[in-house]
Amino acid sequence: MLVEAQGGELRAKYGNKLINEWSKEFSLIYGNGYSARNLRKMRQFYQTFPIWPPVVAKLSWSHIMELLSIKNENERNYYINQVILNNLSKRELRCEIKNKSFDRLSYADKNNIKLIDNNKNLPISIRDMIKDSIILETNKDISNLNEKVIHKELINLLENKFLELGTGFTLAGHEYKITLDNKTYKIDLLFFNVEINAYVVVEVKNREFKPSDIGQIDFYMKLVDDKLKKNYHNKTEGILIVKEKNKYVVKYMTNDNIYITNFSLEQIS
Repeated sequence: MLVEAQGGELRAKYGNKLINEWSKEFSLIYGNGYSARNLRKMRQFYQTFPIWPPVVAKLSWSHIMELLSIKNENERNYYINQVILNNLSKRELRCEIKNKSFDRLSYADKNNIKLIDNNKNLPISIRDMIKDSIILETNKDISNLNEKVIHKELINLLENKFLELGTGFTLAGHEYKITLDNKTYKIDLLFFNVEINAYVVVEVKNREFKPSDIGQIDFYMKLVDDKLKKNYHNKTEGILIVKEKNKYVVKYMTNDNIYITNFSLEQIS
């Protein structure tokens, strides 16, 4: 009604006189909730979603208020999907936007992100979900942590920071033990991802990436495939998280089931 009364889409972007008048009138008739600011947001909402996607109805007005400032439709679609898939609160959504989760995505094609359907179906892979780089926050003084402590801190943070890895992760174990020929191997983190129906081996290195790391994580993935994977599970995936990755070395990696990313450890007060 506001857009039409203001003379159409183009003029409605600029005309606020009518909004101020309607705000006073509506507030007298209907009470609170019709401030000029709220009416401008309602108008912006209509202009952003002229065709109402059914999935957006699952968002609260607080979520929508956070999303309206995002002009890029693909970016907005990504955050809408995240709210629904991960039941994000307004505060969690704001944190994801602040941390630029969309910008750090490893999507092969970030220019074609569709909204999920009503059944929450969204065909994705590890490569579509994981961030590059992964931001991990700690309240410890990171300047005085030795390598061993930093490594432990990273693993502890990753256990509770599933969104930095992606959607659908459940933790199977920390330093997960698998025995082969009377020798026990410890996987830093073992997840199961319900979205891709597969185990995910995660190894964390507090140093620069080395080609030998691929052999180690590939070995662990094969162990999981042999010892844990069921016939109805997809092939095990791997995520290698390093302090620094050399893109010139990484490009010669041949295993498409292993993804390499780096981390950023940030201190919070």
